[in-house]
Amino acid sequence: MKSSSSGGLVYSTDAGRMCPECRRAIAQCVCKAGARAAPAGDGVVRVSLQTKGRGGKCVTLVKGVALDAPALAVLGKQLRAACGSGGTVKDGVIEVQGDHCETVMAALGKQGHRVKRAGA
Repeated sequence: MKSSSSGGLVYSTDAGRMCPECRRAIAQCVCKAGARAAPAGDGVVRVSLQTKGRGGKCVTLVKGVALDAPALAVLGKQLRAACGSGGTVKDGVIEVQGDHCETVMAALGKQGHRVKRAGA
């Protein structure tokens, strides 16, 4: 086995994934690897419903949230818990299984986001 100077702790059961540069949790990372800029947007979070390509099942989509990837994952988890359903975060879009547009809009409004219903 090779001995590497960059080796070390990559995961902790207390904090989760660790940054290899600053040796802190990814959420508290202070180095360049964790200091990515938030995606640019117009400041409006759009909530829509989609059934296309999902076998007739509907999914609530949340787009336009100006957060970095770890914060977006935490928000996705909070929204799924508020709706009591499953879902995922893919490419900056939060997907919540089922028709939960009103619940998601109310939860985002309480957190201070400007929310708009998109689609028909």
